[in-house]
Amino acid sequence: MIVIDKLCYNSRLRYENASEKFAFAVITLCICVMSRSAAVAGIVLAVTGILTVWKGGVPVLRYLKFLTVPLAFLFLSTIAIMFNLKRTPMDFFAIPIGNWYLTASFHSFFYAIQLILTALAAVSCLYFLSFTTPMPDILEVLKKLRCPKLLIELMLLIYRFIFVLLDIASAISTSQNCRLGNRNYKTSLKSFGLLGSVLMIRAVQRSNRLYDAMEARCYDGTIRVLSENQPPKKKVIVAIVLFDTALFIFAVWRRFFS
Repeated sequence: MIVIDKLCYNSRLRYENASEKFAFAVITLCICVMSRSAAVAGIVLAVTGILTVWKGGVPVLRYLKFLTVPLAFLFLSTIAIMFNLKRTPMDFFAIPIGNWYLTASFHSFFYAIQLILTALAAVSCLYFLSFTTPMPDILEVLKKLRCPKLLIELMLLIYRFIFVLLDIASAISTSQNCRLGNRNYKTSLKSFGLLGSVLMIRAVQRSNRLYDAMEARCYDGTIRVLSENQPPKKKVIVAIVLFDTALFIFAVWRRFFS
């Protein structure tokens, strides 16, 4: 089982209404991205982190570990924004390289920090939803929003096959380790290639078996999944409306009046 799913099913917010959590995460994410404000991103990052860790019960170190996953990509993607190669130095710093300068300005530096904070805040919104809401509940919310049935069924099947592929890959990897298939770099590369090819074949075989099983159970083009409907709470809805309204007003004020 994937670690995120373990944390999700053990979360103290697991049995809260899925529509409320979905609405909070999506609306907050949209406000954060559209505002392009470091202050708004900081508020969103703090609130979603507190809800996920304090209310949801996710371990702090585990949450921080997941939050650092996109940092490498963010740093690499902001290097091109922050640093410039020019003949004239800029106001933040400048490192001479022959007749050129590796330089940066205060504007580009703070813009890169703003992008990193906004991206982390957006990821924290998605983590809040992922760590507190199981996939079947998210699909049920999408069904209520009238998303195409084909899209929902594809998401369900992909979600299912993630576990199937992980199970097959784990079994093959264990078998290779028992046969010293990873004793050095050369054999590790060979084993990895064999694992990928066998995994592809096994995945096709399992998908065919799954479709045959669905046909044997009178599959009519719709996958029906039982869901647990939790009643919405008025105080939670009011809290979401008040927070997102205040966040939107603050974002507009920061964008146009500060």
